[in-house]
Amino acid sequence: MTPRSRVELALSGGRGAKVPFTVYECMIPQCAAERAMRNRGLCIVQRLPVFTTHRPNVRTKEQSWWEGNRKLTRREHETPHGTISTLTEDAGFTSWRHELLLKKPEDYAAIRFFLSDEVYAPDYAPFVRAEENFDGDAICRANFGLEPLQELISGGVMTMERFCEEWMERRDEVLSLYRILVENRRKIYPLVARSPAGHANYGDNVTPEIIGRKVFEEYFLPHYHEAAEVMHKHGKLIGCHFDANNRLIASAIAATPLDYIEAFTPAPDTDMTLAEARAAWPGKVLWINFPSSVHLRPDTEVEQTTVNLLEEADGVEGLLFGITEDMPPERWQKSCTAIMDGLDRHAEEHAWRYAR
Repeated sequence: MTPRSRVELALSGGRGAKVPFTVYECMIPQCAAERAMRNRGLCIVQRLPVFTTHRPNVRTKEQSWWEGNRKLTRREHETPHGTISTLTEDAGFTSWRHELLLKKPEDYAAIRFFLSDEVYAPDYAPFVRAEENFDGDAICRANFGLEPLQELISGGVMTMERFCEEWMERRDEVLSLYRILVENRRKIYPLVARSPAGHANYGDNVTPEIIGRKVFEEYFLPHYHEAAEVMHKHGKLIGCHFDANNRLIASAIAATPLDYIEAFTPAPDTDMTLAEARAAWPGKVLWINFPSSVHLRPDTEVEQTTVNLLEEADGVEGLLFGITEDMPPERWQKSCTAIMDGLDRHAEEHAWRYAR
């Protein structure tokens, strides 16, 4: 089997010769060590869009400049209700966001227009080419974007701190943006479902300490149901990136029609163990993020932690190991190799669990 086919088998709830190991496309560089890991079965997760976004009635201007070794970019969006802007700083494969769209209450009208003006169109060709080019070495994933309310918490509209203030002081205004985003996402569901992608993520970085269980049930769950209904009609899988402390919302997650839970990070980095997650979410595939703190430990401990997690999972069906967070640059080669050693060791010692 290819690395991709092993991942697809596990995503369908099956089991192969060993538990698959994956890493995001931006997490490790192409080099001899990466090539050796791919030869051992490491699968690269290529996260790619399958639709384009256009705002025909918003005029956007962009200006970049350097301050020392920092590259800053100002984007101004002109609408009939005023100009809103963002300020970002390049930071490798990501960026630091110094200013977001909402700066004062008067900005809501312009932001409503900005969001309402979004037009989406399918863009499948780059995804198809990527799958052909990577062949079995990578699996390509689509996404819907953030959940409507999460877009207002950790997206480009306002900071998380500002969201908390606005939720208490101007909730009607926040909900006016939320309703626009709900309709926007509904336009995206069929585009993703009809795409070449076999699976797609809906949202990420849900923080229960910020939203609480009630808000999660009221403003998040309905959208998982809507998206999953469309995806399942087309034979596609849908999951979410839940990498935080999930104990508070664990039973609510169990009630969703999500097929897989991606980036679940077991204790000691969060408040749930892998065994607890398996018990809380029966029937759902777990695509875990290997606990980031463990990368700092000696290689033997990394390998043993891998074996311990596999034992804790009580079965290898519908289980994948992944890397979804940054690793210390000086540790990734040895740590990833140790994880793969642990996966291989467990497969050899418990071959009956992997037999098909």
